[in-house]
Amino acid sequence: MAKRALVTGSAGFIGYHLCERLLREGWEVVGLDGMTAYYDVRLKERRHAMLLQTAGFRAVEGLVETAGLVRDLAEGADAIIHLAAQAGVRYSIDAPRSYVEANLIGTFEVLEAARAVQPAHLLMASTSSVYGANTEMPYAEVHKADSPMSFYAATKKATEAMGHSYAHLYGIPTTMFRFFTVYGPWGRPDMALFKFVKAILSGEPIDIYNHGDMRRDFTYVDDLVTGIVRLIGVPPSGEAVSGIDSLSPVAPFRVVNIGNGAPVGLMEFVQAIEAAVGQTAEKRFLPMQAGDVPATWADASLIEALTGPLPRTDIAEGVRRFVAWYREFYQV
Repeated sequence: MAKRALVTGSAGFIGYHLCERLLREGWEVVGLDGMTAYYDVRLKERRHAMLLQTAGFRAVEGLVETAGLVRDLAEGADAIIHLAAQAGVRYSIDAPRSYVEANLIGTFEVLEAARAVQPAHLLMASTSSVYGANTEMPYAEVHKADSPMSFYAATKKATEAMGHSYAHLYGIPTTMFRFFTVYGPWGRPDMALFKFVKAILSGEPIDIYNHGDMRRDFTYVDDLVTGIVRLIGVPPSGEAVSGIDSLSPVAPFRVVNIGNGAPVGLMEFVQAIEAAVGQTAEKRFLPMQAGDVPATWADASLIEALTGPLPRTDIAEGVRRFVAWYREFYQV
């Protein structure tokens, strides 16, 4: 029989790509998404419509924080992969309650579902933002992450703590993965790549924060999904990877970075976009935004020790693929 996965946030950017990969590898997938209006719902609807072209996919529209919904959908799941969340560092300043509802209550519902059905592996998305004010780089899972710079990061760190407690109390094998600036086709309109390409093609200026003095560990979405899929088969148990493992001493629980492991300067990123678009951007240099950090950089040693070397798509190639998708989707 085919393995069965429940994926929350299945119409989201990462959720869509993950479901597509799982279906291609023979999984049956139940996808739950709230279709919230944080960004253009038409993108989410199109993603689900594409997934529904495969017989093994079932789409459910509903909010992850709805009491009992995830529990009902999780019956018989070999793996639960929880990606649904209210995303965005800046939006968490304007609408913090939505982060409590989606990220905290939603994760509680997922944990209760996992307690009831006992999947072989529960995997839940966290973020590199939890490293916050930590200046020791590259970020390693064993570093302290106790100084979040945004409410978004604070809610995600809280979900890690919630996950650990359920793993300890109920023996649920749980992996939390910390994502690093994911980009690629079907990406979110609130992220820099999408906004920059849209502005350049519209002849509008782009906003360059911290006067361009920023670095991000840009991770191409296909590379990230490869890491997630490989981790499904590596539930936390047994002995820790010597010296670098975040495996809990009291629970089947682990935190894992999924990043490219090579930070790219913001201006280099902009140059890659200009090359792919074929136009020079008008740049508006601005100070750092509240809640943001000047740099991120993943230490990918742990995930590669667990799953083997990950693919690393070059930033120029990854941006080129996004621009090609954007032009086709929006007929630009």
